[in-house]
Amino acid sequence: MNDFSELLAQKTDTIVAQWVEAARQDQKIESNEQLPYLAIRNSLPRLLEAMATTLSESQGDDVQSIVHTSLEHGVLRAEQGYEPTEIAREYHLLRQIIFSVLETGLLQVSTAEVIRAFRLIDAMLDEAIAQCFKSYTEERLRELAQLQSQLTLNNQELTRLVRANQDNLAHLTHELKTPLTSIIGYADLFLRQQRRQPGTPDTSGSLGYVERVLGSSRQLLRLINDVLEISRYEAGKMRLQLTPTDVRFLIKSVVEVLEPLACAKELQMVVEFSYAPDQVLTDAFRLQQIIINLLSNAIRYTETGSIRLKCQVLPKNQWLISVTDTGVGIAPEDQLHVFEPFFQASANHRPHPDSTGLGLAIVSQLVKILQGSIELVSQVGVGSTFTVILPLELQLTEAVAIESPG
Repeated sequence: MNDFSELLAQKTDTIVAQWVEAARQDQKIESNEQLPYLAIRNSLPRLLEAMATTLSESQGDDVQSIVHTSLEHGVLRAEQGYEPTEIAREYHLLRQIIFSVLETGLLQVSTAEVIRAFRLIDAMLDEAIAQCFKSYTEERLRELAQLQSQLTLNNQELTRLVRANQDNLAHLTHELKTPLTSIIGYADLFLRQQRRQPGTPDTSGSLGYVERVLGSSRQLLRLINDVLEISRYEAGKMRLQLTPTDVRFLIKSVVEVLEPLACAKELQMVVEFSYAPDQVLTDAFRLQQIIINLLSNAIRYTETGSIRLKCQVLPKNQWLISVTDTGVGIAPEDQLHVFEPFFQASANHRPHPDSTGLGLAIVSQLVKILQGSIELVSQVGVGSTFTVILPLELQLTEAVAIESPG
């Protein structure tokens, strides 16, 4: 057996050269394509030297060297980005090449010596593979732990930046609201004064310009208010004020405000609340926002037909509000995105000039805050139905900040 030890030691360079070439040519080992010769060879000569020592009866075994060398190999392969299957393939090629190189010598000894040599070489390679995969796995786990730690730090920094941006956005929108409110007020006052003097000719067309300024300013103010609402929700600063709420009175007040918009487009508004709850415990202002946004959205995207609001009590202490229109409808591929901020869907894929793209996003967020759910059923060219299901009594939870009335 000592002859095999000497033969393996003598053939080390040949085995290494053949193995590196075979690994480079193997299409199942892609990670070594860009690596130099020494990086692929790694510690293979020391592994073969330890195996030769173990094969020698006179020098005893060198299992510790095999273990140590294989552990190093696993760490390096992890750092080089090898896949486990590629490492297994490397050892498979190594086994083949060792036996191929030693074949001539093995044929010159007895069967017993051949069997012993095969068993020892197989056992040493198996141990090498096991130790290599052990260190490879440990290195991968260490890398994952570092990555997780880095991701945690990055997430904390991103959260800080998002909060800073939200604060800046809220501050900016507040600053914009003041001059806009002034512009709207003075423009409206100017129009009122001009209309009180019908005999005064408007040769310059200034009234038309002022009306455009007024309309654009109101649209911009609406956008600012919507963005503020979104930022409050995302920053977790939206607070609820729970009060017993008369549902019928609230719906009537909303309809009275929006009915002129529907009449201007000759749309019929139908309200069905015969089965509505008499009273619910909720935030009346947020509920009003939901209804206003749903009705406004329906009016905006409906040119002919009707807008129907339905309200009724459901089992399990729930109730619903549904708004159905005969408008343009929403395509199936757009229905998954209509509750996303700034997304606008229409049959002709053109944004509505009077829409900020935030109304339904605000509705979705408010519904969640009020512990409810919202559903959409729509067909292009037929219309849409938005159904909001809410609890009759809003329950206090840690996730929702609630202020007591007064």
